[in-house]
Amino acid sequence: MAKSNKKCCGFVVVVSLGLLIFGAIVAAFFTSWVDLFIEGEIVLKNGSQTFDWWRKPPVHPVMRVYIYNVTNADAFLNNAEKPILNELGPYVYVETWEKVAVAFNDNGTVSFQQKKVFKFDAEQSVGDIEDMVVVPNIPMLSATSQSKHAARFLRLAMASIMDILKIKPFVEVSVGQLLWGYEDPLLKLAKDVVPKEQKLPYEEFGLMYGKNGTAKEVVTIFTGASDITRYGLIDRFDGKSALPHWKTDECNRINGSDGSIFPPHITKNTTLYVYDKDMCRLLPLRYLRDVVTNGGVNGYRFTPPENVFAEPAINPENDCFCPTGPPCAPHGLMNVSFCQYDSPIMLSFPHFYLADPKLRDAVIGVDAPDPEKHRLYIDVHPKMGTALGARARVQINLAVSQVVDIKQVATFPDIVFPIMWFEDGIDGLPEEVTGLLALAQNVPPVARSALMYGLFILGGLLLILAVGCLVRSSGRQETLNLEGTQHYAKPNEKNGKNHSNGKSLETRTNPAFEQ
Repeated sequence: MAKSNKKCCGFVVVVSLGLLIFGAIVAAFFTSWVDLFIEGEIVLKNGSQTFDWWRKPPVHPVMRVYIYNVTNADAFLNNAEKPILNELGPYVYVETWEKVAVAFNDNGTVSFQQKKVFKFDAEQSVGDIEDMVVVPNIPMLSATSQSKHAARFLRLAMASIMDILKIKPFVEVSVGQLLWGYEDPLLKLAKDVVPKEQKLPYEEFGLMYGKNGTAKEVVTIFTGASDITRYGLIDRFDGKSALPHWKTDECNRINGSDGSIFPPHITKNTTLYVYDKDMCRLLPLRYLRDVVTNGGVNGYRFTPPENVFAEPAINPENDCFCPTGPPCAPHGLMNVSFCQYDSPIMLSFPHFYLADPKLRDAVIGVDAPDPEKHRLYIDVHPKMGTALGARARVQINLAVSQVVDIKQVATFPDIVFPIMWFEDGIDGLPEEVTGLLALAQNVPPVARSALMYGLFILGGLLLILAVGCLVRSSGRQETLNLEGTQHYAKPNEKNGKNHSNGKSLETRTNPAFEQ
C-alpha cells in the first residue's frame, strides 16, 4: 500500500513539473504562436476575409480639394504686384475603390488594376464644381518653360502661334474642368502636328484627368505567402521593377506599399515606404505618436520626416532626385517633371508646409501652414499592418520661368505658383473590421496571461500537494519500520532472553546460583 501511495505522489510531481514547464513555454513562445497565426490569416489568398477586404475595401475614402483662385491676374502680368490668391473649397468627392482584373501568380504575387470612382458630394462641399476659377494656364506655361533652352526662332514661332490661338498665361475654367479635363488649344494643336510617337497620352488637360475609373497600369504586389516581410509591397508597377528617372538604384526603388496594407509586426523604429506614381518616388514614413482609433484600436501614426523634400545641402540623400542640377528644386519641393511629361510640376505639402518660407511670401493669400491641417500621415495597426486611417495631403505647384522671346510670358517672373491642394483619406474603418482588430489586439495578451498564470498556479499547487504526499508517505514508512522492530523483540523475551544484560532468566532466579 505504501509503495502504491509513493508511486501516486511521484506521478503528481511529474504532472506538476510538466505544467510548470509548459507555463514557461507559454510565457516564452505564446506571442510567437499568435504572430504565426496572424501571418497565416492576413496572407492574400482566394476566399479569405482579408483578401475580400483588400480587393473591395469596406470604406469610402473622401477627397477634399482646395483651389487657389487668382484674383489679380492682369496686375500680376503687368509686374505691378504679387499674385493674390483666394483659397476656395473644399470641393468634396466620395470615392469607391476596387481592385479589378485580379490574378494570382506563381511567385507569391498578385496582379491587379486599381479602380477608383469619384462622386461629387454637394452637401459636404463649400461651393459647386461649376464655380469658375482663374488659374495659371498649365499647358501653355509648361510649353514656354520647355522652350527656354530651344532655338530662338522656335520660341518666336511659339509666340506667334499663341497670338493666333489667343492663348493667355491664365485661364478661367470651372472647378470640374480644372480637375477632370477641358479641351486646351495647345493640346489640340499638338494632337494634329506632333508625330504619333511623341504625342501625349491624353487629349484634354485636367489635374485629375484619367483618374476617375480604372487605371491602365497593372500593379503586382507580394501576397505574403512566401515571405511575410514583403507582404503588400510592390513587385512591379506597369511591368517595371524600378523607375528610370533618378541617379541611383536606391532612389529608383518602387518596392513600397500602396498605403493600404503593410508588412506586419511594425515597431516604432520601423520606416514605412509608400509609392505613388504621381510622386515619382518612394515616400518614407516614420513614427510620430501613438493613436487610438474608432473602436478602441491602438495604432501608430507615421508621417514623412521633416527633411523629406529638403534640398541636398540639408539632406544629402535627396541629391539623387536632382539629376540635371544644380540648381535643384527649392527646399520643401519635389520636382516631378520627369514623370509628368516634362511639365514643370513641383509637389509640396499644403501651404508650403516644411518648405522655404520665401515660397509662401512670393504670393498673397496663403496662410501659414498648420501641421494638424497640412501634415500627411497614415495610422497603422502595428501587429497586422492594416491602415486604420490616413490623410494624404499634397499641394500641386507650377514652377514658371520667364522667357523673354515669348511676349505672353516676357514679364512673368520666376515663381513657384500654387495651383491647388487636396487631402485624400479615411477617418476610420467599419465596425466589422475594427472589431476583428480589437479582438486581435486585446485577446492574445489576456489569453497569454490567463494560460501562463493558470499553468503556474496549478503546477505549483500540485507540486506542493505532491511534496506533502511524499513527506506523509515517508512518515508512514518510518512508523512501519519501528513497529516491525518491536514485534521482532517480543519472541526473545518468551524464550527467557533479556537483551539488557545478556543473561537468561533461569540463571537470575536459581537459588543455588545466588548462593
